[in-house]
Amino acid sequence: MRILVISESINVEDSSASKGRVALITNLHNAGFTIKVLHYSYKDIQLPNIDCELIKENKWSGYYFLSRIIRVFQRYSKNYINRQLERWFGFSFTHTNDTHTIAKAIAKAQHFAPDLILTLSKGGSFRPHRAMLQLPQLQSKWMAYIHDPYPFHFYPRPFNFVEQSYKHKEEFMRQITQKAQYLSFPSLLLKEWMESYFPAVADKSCIIPHQIKVATEQQPLPEFFEDNQFSLLHAGNLLQQRNPKFLIEGFLQFLAKNPQAKNEAKLYFVGSYKKQEHILSQFQNNPNIAISDYIEYKIVQAIEKKAAVNIILEAISEISPFLPGKFPNCVASDKPILVLGPYYSEVRRLLGKDYPYWSEANDVATIEANITTLYQLWKQNSHQYALNRPDLTHYCDEKSLKKVLDDLPIA
Repeated sequence: MRILVISESINVEDSSASKGRVALITNLHNAGFTIKVLHYSYKDIQLPNIDCELIKENKWSGYYFLSRIIRVFQRYSKNYINRQLERWFGFSFTHTNDTHTIAKAIAKAQHFAPDLILTLSKGGSFRPHRAMLQLPQLQSKWMAYIHDPYPFHFYPRPFNFVEQSYKHKEEFMRQITQKAQYLSFPSLLLKEWMESYFPAVADKSCIIPHQIKVATEQQPLPEFFEDNQFSLLHAGNLLQQRNPKFLIEGFLQFLAKNPQAKNEAKLYFVGSYKKQEHILSQFQNNPNIAISDYIEYKIVQAIEKKAAVNIILEAISEISPFLPGKFPNCVASDKPILVLGPYYSEVRRLLGKDYPYWSEANDVATIEANITTLYQLWKQNSHQYALNRPDLTHYCDEKSLKKVLDDLPIA
């Protein structure tokens, strides 16, 4: 199979989403498919042994000039009119210029003769998807990868909010679900969630989970990380909805009940934490808590492998249909995962209802009890202290990915 991949970015340093897209592209190549990647990363990036082509921003279109006029007007007038414009038109002029540029690049790349055209995005932009809506002659080959709920008012609480242009965005996603030949989701719960709003999802969808991308080069550990300790690691952005307060309280209660652990236990937060700085700043001088801002992705992967416990922290909610981008990394590290999230979540579904180290994100007592149990197991034998879930490793590898795509009815 020949696959033309249209990715909004393949710069792993710009977002967690881009890390996931690169892992997927890499495993498509590892699975034996012939790949060509068009990307809109704003700089030329090449992936090993994969044909990658940068789509350059078109700076000679009417939409580009309109977007810059509005930008200058807002800067000097302090009158932010973009929201009103999006209410009228659905999208910003920058977004529209980008999607026209991407659409032209896709049309131009058809000499590659793809069997499948896969669109990958990040955040709430879906630029490659909007570009494909402009190319009806290619939609019979189109697989739209939908990484998150969309639009924002369809997110579960507490993430949901209503955009000014919500009607346009809702119709936009409806068009994607109807016009794409195939839809793919990283999570079964997300597929079911989106199907409840867009019935067309039901009969054309498959699950492509976030992929394991094994780092080939050994990376040095940062100075702040102490190896061979009972280290609990939360890696990734602490969004406003991911409240670390209860995790910290549970950890401190664990230390209070197990004073001998104070010399060998440490809780690490690695990644952007601006939204939760008001909480974390209270513990910056605590010797058992380490806080680091963003560091290179490959170094984060090295820490995940060395940590005693990896932490997945989700919002306090009734449901979490998301598969966190770091889930395959946590599985690949083969260390226990401390899961803090809703009863109904994709992470808990995959780990199983009997997985012992789960609690609601605000259940301090259970968090403390789970940390205590993990600590005791680590003390007994830290060298045979593993997640031991080869089924989940296989679920996120290139062999399972190949089977999903081979099973598609592609002529």
